[in-house]
Amino acid sequence: MIVERTDFVTVPVTDVERARVFYEETLGLPKISNGGAWPEFQLGENISLYLMDPTQIGQPFRAPHQAHIALRVADVAETRRDLEQRGVEFEGEILDTGVCHMAFFRDPDGNALMLHRRYAPRD
Repeated sequence: MIVERTDFVTVPVTDVERARVFYEETLGLPKISNGGAWPEFQLGENISLYLMDPTQIGQPFRAPHQAHIALRVADVAETRRDLEQRGVEFEGEILDTGVCHMAFFRDPDGNALMLHRRYAPRD
């Protein structure tokens, strides 16, 4: 199998409108779909985030996601401060791994997200 790219990541939510407000207004992600039951937001150049209430297609809500979706930002500390002013609560302090900075938080349904910035060169 040859994968050309990842088109989108689906995030399960229980309240699509509440999630839309969080991702669009609180996080400030650009919305790329203007209709339908499942809002979609652009994440950088090559992937989007798609909100879906699984009960709308006859499946149970099995979230929250526990594997963090890493959102690359220019400055983790600055972005964290901005989001904290918008009411986002972070889990712990900024983690410096020696390679990157990470700051962990969750959306209104408890799905795991992180701010991320690699600062060390790749081998």
